[in-house]
Amino acid sequence: QVQVVESGGGSVQAGGSLRLSCAASGYTYNWMGWFRQAPGKEREGVAAIYRGGGNTVYADSVKGRFTISRDNAKNTVYLQMNSLKPEDTAMYYCAAEGRCPMVPACFGYWGQGTQVTVSS
Repeated sequence: QVQVVESGGGSVQAGGSLRLSCAASGYTYNWMGWFRQAPGKEREGVAAIYRGGGNTVYADSVKGRFTISRDNAKNTVYLQMNSLKPEDTAMYYCAAEGRCPMVPACFGYWGQGTQVTVSS
């Protein structure tokens, strides 16, 4: 059974930084991605990265502030989040085995989520 485990969430003031990590068991997946969901809102794609690491996709709202990376030897993907804003507050989910980036329905395996809270 595939396990996807996120870590690194927490509370930070606006302008601060956090780094999320996600370890997925099994093999090297094609697309891996980060999604987030705020209360009362739909889950949205934040960033995704393809197998080799050279192909990345970002939501417009995080471009220039967030960086996704992966270590295939560890089956781990990271999300470095800088210049955080209160509107970044959400539950962040890692997903693996994506057929396409940034669309939740494209991903087969999900973690339980890690909370990110940004205060003003």
